[in-house]
Amino acid sequence: MSLLLIRKNLSSIFSILLILIIITLFFETIHGTHFNVRNQCLFTVYAASLPGGGKQLLPGQTSTWSFDVNMGTFPARIWGRTGCSFDEAGRGKCLTCDCGGLLKCQDSGQPPCTMAEYHPTLNIDYLDISLVDGLPMEFSPTGGGCAKGIRCVADISRDCPFELRVPGACKNACLFNNAYDFGRCSGPTSYSRFFKARCPDAYSYPHDDETAFFSCPGGTNYRVVFCP
Repeated sequence: MSLLLIRKNLSSIFSILLILIIITLFFETIHGTHFNVRNQCLFTVYAASLPGGGKQLLPGQTSTWSFDVNMGTFPARIWGRTGCSFDEAGRGKCLTCDCGGLLKCQDSGQPPCTMAEYHPTLNIDYLDISLVDGLPMEFSPTGGGCAKGIRCVADISRDCPFELRVPGACKNACLFNNAYDFGRCSGPTSYSRFFKARCPDAYSYPHDDETAFFSCPGGTNYRVVFCP
């Protein structure tokens, strides 16, 4: 075989491999992680997500909301709002975790909020529950070879220390002085221990990574349940 022919064959092989890589990256980019959000509380919860928007979920297990999050999203957040009232245009206000007075959120909820957080990478999904306001929540995989989920079922709002109580919620200790200061909240305190004792798998202060940060294989789908 001539050197020219070998070079042509190698060039063709390289072109095919390049096309396959581009196609693979394209499908990885558009691949969406599927989320199913369910309200099992005895009261209405207005679910919210970035990206995703928001939706009213009436009491009961049949009240659900499903959406996909593209792989390039970093991170995604899902939370529940309570004490909400919206007009036909989707404008109003929530007692807890309000996001600029919109039904379909375009920004993160105003703390205190309990949030399910999703951090996707190419091969691994990282997930956690950031525990703040006390709304019971489950954040669990629905397949993908991952079995470990995160649950917080304690009624933290009911038992909240007096100095942390706000209407409808329990304020995070980092917000106690109305300032979210990572330096001041870098370690556990008596307040963060209150949260941790009731929900050991959830974040109770910003650097609580060792016991509150979980992972699943990339491409896993998930469910979020309020009042599991």
